[in-house]
Amino acid sequence: MKSLQIAATGMAAQQMRVDVISNNIANMSTAAYRPRVAEFSDLMYQQYLTPGTIASQVGTVVPAGIQLGTGVRPSTVSMEITQGSLRETGSELDVAIDGSGFLEVTLPSGDPAYTRDGKLNRSPEGEIVTMDGNPLADGIIIPEDASHISISRDGEVVAYFDNATEGQAIGTISLTRFVNEKGLEAIGDNMFRETEASGAPTQLVAGTEGAGFLRQGFLEESGVDVVKEISDLIEAQRGYELNSKVITASDEMLAATTRLR
Repeated sequence: MKSLQIAATGMAAQQMRVDVISNNIANMSTAAYRPRVAEFSDLMYQQYLTPGTIASQVGTVVPAGIQLGTGVRPSTVSMEITQGSLRETGSELDVAIDGSGFLEVTLPSGDPAYTRDGKLNRSPEGEIVTMDGNPLADGIIIPEDASHISISRDGEVVAYFDNATEGQAIGTISLTRFVNEKGLEAIGDNMFRETEASGAPTQLVAGTEGAGFLRQGFLEESGVDVVKEISDLIEAQRGYELNSKVITASDEMLAATTRLR
């Protein structure tokens, strides 16, 4: 009785869907988090009677045939390319990306990583770093005697001093784009890594060639729609229950078979 195995694949699929939804809900307050979606594909079919088969000597063709499925499998857990709303913070080192693109940072290993979390800080050496202390790949250092800085929409960073009326340009925050953002590998801490699927990174000036603009004093909030996630959670729960009922019904049918005399 194949229904037992088919229902088991259905229960496993809905369990994975619940896992993905739970991770989305857990990150409902994570800055710049992009929700994930579990997607599924049907498994191979057993062809008992192939459509189009000749069924008689006069050439009659079977219109539909008999094809029995064997269940479902997870095909991918993809990232939704949706931007979260921008929340004003007023902090001069908070930067939100309004549009497409990522900030490039340098990991302690020296490898590059990419993030949309613009909660930036100033290291003891004056370098602009992320919350985890990873410096921006642009290598911008704020002078020790600078009173404040400004970041323009195109990423130019200007430092201002108490004894000067005009500011001094100290660098530019660039943005990085990928051909396939969904192909990036999430490595935690709101960061991603380049893969073969994502394509090579392209470094751009903010606001050019499809890259977004920078908004100083803002942070991008999580892109999770809690109402949608709860609705999907209920749907996944019902799907799990229905598959479990199929297993129960199959078990009862097998039990009835064993009672035959």
